[in-house]
Amino acid sequence: MTINTFRANQFLHGAVLAVVLTFGPGAALYAQDTDNDEVIEEIVSIGTPGGGGVERQQASFALTTIDPEAIAKFSPKSTADLFKSVPGVWAESSGGVAGANIDVRGLPGGSDAPFVTLAINGSPIYGTEMLSFFEQSSIFRVDETIAGVEALRGGPNAVFGKGEPGVTVNFNLKEGSEDTEGRIKYTTSDYGLQRLDGVLSGELTENLYYMVGGYVSSSDGIRDPQFSAEEGSQFTINLNRVFDDGEINLFARVTDDVGQWILPFALDTGNDKGEFAQLGNATRFREIPINPAGDTKVFDFANGRGWDGLVAGGSAEFEFGDGWTFRDQFTYTSGDANTFGFVPSGSPVSVSDLEAVIGGPVTTESGSTLSGSDWAQTYGHWVVLKDLEAKINDISINKQFENHDLTFGYYAARWSADDWWTLGNPIPVQNIKNGEPLDSSITPADIAAAGGDAGFLFGLQSSGDASAEAFYIADSWYINDRWRIDAGVRRESFETDYVDDEGSGFPDGTNDVITDLSDNETAWTVAANFDVNDDLGVYARYSDGFLFPHFDDIRGGSETVNAVEQLEAGVKFTSDWLELYATAFHNTNDDFSSTVGSTVPAAAFETESTGVEADGTLIFGEFTINFLLTVQNAEITKSTTVEDEGNAVRRQPDFQARISPSYNFTVGEFDGSVYAAYTTVDDRWGDDANTVKLPSYNKFDLGVLLYHDAGFFFQLHGDNVNDSDGITEGDPRDPTAPNGRPIFGTSWRLSVGYDFGD
Repeated sequence: MTINTFRANQFLHGAVLAVVLTFGPGAALYAQDTDNDEVIEEIVSIGTPGGGGVERQQASFALTTIDPEAIAKFSPKSTADLFKSVPGVWAESSGGVAGANIDVRGLPGGSDAPFVTLAINGSPIYGTEMLSFFEQSSIFRVDETIAGVEALRGGPNAVFGKGEPGVTVNFNLKEGSEDTEGRIKYTTSDYGLQRLDGVLSGELTENLYYMVGGYVSSSDGIRDPQFSAEEGSQFTINLNRVFDDGEINLFARVTDDVGQWILPFALDTGNDKGEFAQLGNATRFREIPINPAGDTKVFDFANGRGWDGLVAGGSAEFEFGDGWTFRDQFTYTSGDANTFGFVPSGSPVSVSDLEAVIGGPVTTESGSTLSGSDWAQTYGHWVVLKDLEAKINDISINKQFENHDLTFGYYAARWSADDWWTLGNPIPVQNIKNGEPLDSSITPADIAAAGGDAGFLFGLQSSGDASAEAFYIADSWYINDRWRIDAGVRRESFETDYVDDEGSGFPDGTNDVITDLSDNETAWTVAANFDVNDDLGVYARYSDGFLFPHFDDIRGGSETVNAVEQLEAGVKFTSDWLELYATAFHNTNDDFSSTVGSTVPAAAFETESTGVEADGTLIFGEFTINFLLTVQNAEITKSTTVEDEGNAVRRQPDFQARISPSYNFTVGEFDGSVYAAYTTVDDRWGDDANTVKLPSYNKFDLGVLLYHDAGFFFQLHGDNVNDSDGITEGDPRDPTAPNGRPIFGTSWRLSVGYDFGD
């Protein structure tokens, strides 16, 4: 028995039922023939009206799927880290378990994730892609309850679901079957990780199935701040009730998980780029003024960045009449996505230069005297308290005619964000790992006089409420056995109410921005799909989508809608030795707004990107090679900062690739797999002005998986074993400062566990 067959048995049990009856909207189906234990089809729901589903080989859009074995071999340290398995996506996961920067197909971004939507079982988890200090991967954690992942770029995204023109990443939860089965897994590492995962599924009563699972976890983090930097737990329940003519699904996911927010730091001051952390016990607590009355509060920066909240939802799908299907998908999200960060401001300065400014020795808070060759820098304690809520529903009616598959749908969403910020709060610190503050007589102004930066103070309190309603129509016209036309149109209305109070260091009681905004837009898409034969298909698609402004866009003065047009052409090929999915794309956006920091000019600009993305697998018996490739050319075509026109879109590489060979073997009662991964990333520019070049880098990972026939398993995974110092960003708040954020240094993780049941 090969390891692929073994994993299929463990994770995809119950697929025979899936062939007869779709497991509800949002469920990816890996249908299995129990006679020969081979996967015979893969049905995906994302990108289809109402989540109705389509065979992957028949899809007329760019889609990547990730199964549990691939997730295990990738061993992601965060949700955003897993996005590196998706071609066309540039994910900077070097910020920790939350707070990534994620870009798509050369569309502009460079901060957070302006073109990324996450979904569970096909339903989006929040109403808008991002806000300041919030991107959706921050409120989702990958664990053993995930049955598979679907990532759709461009295409029908603009019409279905939330109307996302960039990438929608859908996480399907595992479901129960008639057999009781489960897994328990313990993971440790060389950076103090202690994690316990578990999942259990089965049948409660006839036709009522359950899955429960979750984890508890704690670690110091690879960038150790002298305390437990990553603390988390999660619990998920998923229920499915199967009827003769349909199914109802309900799920709930409770998460309380935070990690240190990793930030850029001075790159050339002798610190270890793979393990350095400025934050430490000496800077963990900070008393900060919180209002004009002079009240203060002590904040604990061990709270880092993360999510304490609930994502719940479900779906219903029923067939009735002659070829009619009713579908409904819904989600409720509520919780706190707070940020506590220790943020650099400006360049580091040598202690000798600082001594010249203050006219004497430089000492720390504890009384230690620094040498002239040491370094000091201004850092600030930033606090962002963010209370989020969202209610989302997508209801549709589908009718199958002789050669048409027609869907009418209605999407409704309401979401809110209540924020309280205090940013800046600068103090001088010694620039070493876990460095302590300098003596209180030394001020940020002294650091500035020595060539650094004095920092700033900014506070905010805001409240925003928004709603969206959309009607959509979609049709798949089967011209003949080989030709199909897919088309859809969406008409969406948007309303928002927003109030903002800003001050120096804290809100000052003045409503600086009060906005009521409403708008209407239309998105549409059309594609032609041609099946050359059962193994080879091609398609071409055009889509016209949009992004409505979010609360922070409004605060920054931008109330315009960003239109995104995309043209795609793809090929799909499967055989005994090769699976290949490749897409050529060209996209434009007509009004993206960017406000990064006080020293970076605000800009509104248009971009254009052309590229090719591919993912596939070469199969040579028990030896396989998975590969991902993105080649693109993205540039700013028009900007309010005229000198930026013609420059490359910041932060995204023109070339990135990941090659992952693996070899499956059997030794006695063990099935095993030895695997590796090589990632290469091209040069990038850290700013729109293209003055800060982020150099290319290469990264190696490797690991081994062993499974015993009795159900025991073992995994050893090495990440960045060549200890690459690849830089993912410079200093987005001050491009002139010699700061940057490298990827994590070498780390090793060990997992042992037990699978039980059929």
